[in-house]
Amino acid sequence: MCGALHSAKGKGVKTSSPDRLPIQHPEYRYPASRNPYFQKLRELPGRVAISDQQTEAYPGEWRRQFGDAKPPEGRKLHVEIGCNGGHVTLEWAARDPESAYIGLDWKMKQIHRGAEKALQRKLGNLIFLRAHAERLPYIFGEGEIDALYLYFPDPWPKKSQRKNRFINPGNLDRLARIVRPGGTFHIKTDHPGYFEWMEASLKEAQPLWDVLERTADLHKDHPDPTRLTIPEVTLFERIFVRERLPIHSLKLQRRN
Repeated sequence: MCGALHSAKGKGVKTSSPDRLPIQHPEYRYPASRNPYFQKLRELPGRVAISDQQTEAYPGEWRRQFGDAKPPEGRKLHVEIGCNGGHVTLEWAARDPESAYIGLDWKMKQIHRGAEKALQRKLGNLIFLRAHAERLPYIFGEGEIDALYLYFPDPWPKKSQRKNRFINPGNLDRLARIVRPGGTFHIKTDHPGYFEWMEASLKEAQPLWDVLERTADLHKDHPDPTRLTIPEVTLFERIFVRERLPIHSLKLQRRN
């Protein structure tokens, strides 16, 4: 896909601006923004929040970027895609200070909100990234992540929208490159159609993932799932549980 978009420099052909290239293109660059949180993110102290192009400055070196400065050797790196305001990631980081956590989302205000809470709680093992999930292969190095999470991605339910779904064979292949052999990828959705799509995508992808756990009703054996709290459930998940919607879950493991 990217190869067809290379420009013919020096031959009178106008080249594409880096911020107008496809989001997965190696030379893509984030554009400047007038959103007030664009600057606010840059004013936060330390590296509690990193945004846009700067998120691609540390592939393979993320364990060395955390404010608590713990030895990177042997430290597990957990990454949540679509973390929103970091409700789940904040609790994970607070409960597990020996591991390192990264929450990624596209919305500047939500990332700023999560970063402020991390500062208030003095969580030096947590970094928030404002970045596009399609750029993950440029953000992280090969096999750098121990555990990856994606909870309740947009299901894009209309047939014309399905091409926008994040879980597809290509992305499953790309994500496998940045998860270590033996590492895990946990996905949850309330949308049965998207769950079927995920399983079909897994079959079409390269044989890089094994299915560790698979369920179409994650909380069916819990005596009262409405009593579950964050981080056992997300904010959205609590709503779905109250509405008695079954939670579909896939836990994958990167093959050796």
